[in-house]
Amino acid sequence: MIILGIDPGLRTTGFGVIQKHGSKLRYIASGTIKSGEGDLPTRLKVILDGVGEVARTYGPDCAAIEQVFVNVNPQSTLLLGQARGAAICALVTAELTVAEYSPTQIKQAVVGTGRAVKAQMQDMVARLLQLPGLPGTDAADALGIAICHAHSRETLTLIAGGTNVAATGPLAGLRMRRGRLVG
Repeated sequence: MIILGIDPGLRTTGFGVIQKHGSKLRYIASGTIKSGEGDLPTRLKVILDGVGEVARTYGPDCAAIEQVFVNVNPQSTLLLGQARGAAICALVTAELTVAEYSPTQIKQAVVGTGRAVKAQMQDMVARLLQLPGLPGTDAADALGIAICHAHSRETLTLIAGGTNVAATGPLAGLRMRRGRLVG
């Protein structure tokens, strides 16, 4: 399975593509989409087109994106939400299912603590994917989102009732609440 992770940003949107085969993860590609300067609609179109191109190039089976967290500055939060919306539209247009994870969930899945700093994310992503060097911060975050989804996908499918196992198996009747399984 090929997973596309997206770290949305109005100025720089990171992307990371990995392959999951059993319990093994393999790096495919990563990078950034830079929207540059200019008016908001033009920058959002760059994000929309760029994420769409990444999806067409690598043909992922599914995608995951980071949820927006509320900043001190409401205007920054609103702009980030619009960039995130453009990325989600590109993913949905490419007919991908899109999972969403909070920054804390991503850090917990990759580093083991929800309070990890960027350098820790870069280091763990490089280790988990056996990269020869550290990826840039935006690309590392996007790869971390893909890794988080690779580790969470089966459980989320069971909770959502994607297979008959959920109706009768050990996860029957459970749901996600604040990143935890609850009855």
